[in-house]
Amino acid sequence: MTGALLQVEDLFLHYRSSMGIVQAVDGITFDVGNKQALAIIGESGCGKSSLVRAVLRLLPRNVARYSGRVLIGGTDVMAFSDERFRRDVRWVKTSFVPQAAMNSLNPVIKIGEQVSEPLLSHGLMKKAEALEQTGEVLKHVGVPGDFFRRYPFELSGGMRQRVAIAMALVTNPPLVLLDEPTSALDVLTQANIMNTLKRIKQESDRSFVIISHDVAACSELADSVAVMYGGQMVEIATASDFFSEPLHPYSQMLMDSVPRLRQKKQPEFIPGQPVLLIEPGKGCRFGPRCPHCKSACEQQPPVITRDNGRKVNCWIYA
Repeated sequence: MTGALLQVEDLFLHYRSSMGIVQAVDGITFDVGNKQALAIIGESGCGKSSLVRAVLRLLPRNVARYSGRVLIGGTDVMAFSDERFRRDVRWVKTSFVPQAAMNSLNPVIKIGEQVSEPLLSHGLMKKAEALEQTGEVLKHVGVPGDFFRRYPFELSGGMRQRVAIAMALVTNPPLVLLDEPTSALDVLTQANIMNTLKRIKQESDRSFVIISHDVAACSELADSVAVMYGGQMVEIATASDFFSEPLHPYSQMLMDSVPRLRQKKQPEFIPGQPVLLIEPGKGCRFGPRCPHCKSACEQQPPVITRDNGRKVNCWIYA
């Protein structure tokens, strides 16, 4: 899309392991427009979290391959040095809400000091201004003012998640990436967190990338949906097109596994096991589980672009 805020082109992130090379992110391409929300969905272990870490360059030590292009606002940030990326991109142009808020918060530092840290470390404000801005952002995400001087262990899981969101918003970045923002929370708290994110999206100019295996949780927030399987994108479509008619066989079976409130149809499971990302083979990675598998699926399927711009990687539509 022209003028996209985030453009990811042919991105690879492979890990070394004792069993071989793990192809967690394997040639992924997608983009996110201004004021848009992209939901990336798929089973656990398909590479969703690795994709976020590849975009943010939060890499472990056992990286075997890291290549591709990541453009934010038209600038290829993959060409930046680690120091320039930390200074000019991370928490300035893009920020991150991690999956487990309690694990990401320092247990011996008070909430207010932690949320204000990005403002101080990037030299965006003096301490007094940063603390005032922190109080406003915490209030904006629904954290009471008296929580400012509390420690993370004094907060509930939902409040800790709101604090993590506040930390991602405090520097006012145009792009926020969220990795399972409602995981390990009860249903009511999940709904409250998603309502908070919807309000923030409506009231600001930010774009969001939401990583989730919970299709229902992100369906109301997403403007577009990308389906990930075996380290690759298998379908990208607008939310209205995807939820009304998913195209890829995996997308169809994934949607059939989601319980529906207003339909009597029982949820169905996806047979087989997820593909092993160590030496996954040259053909379609969903082939061994696909009811439509044929001889052509022994080769990597092409990316098919439909008339309405949606993309699907499947020989059925070739």
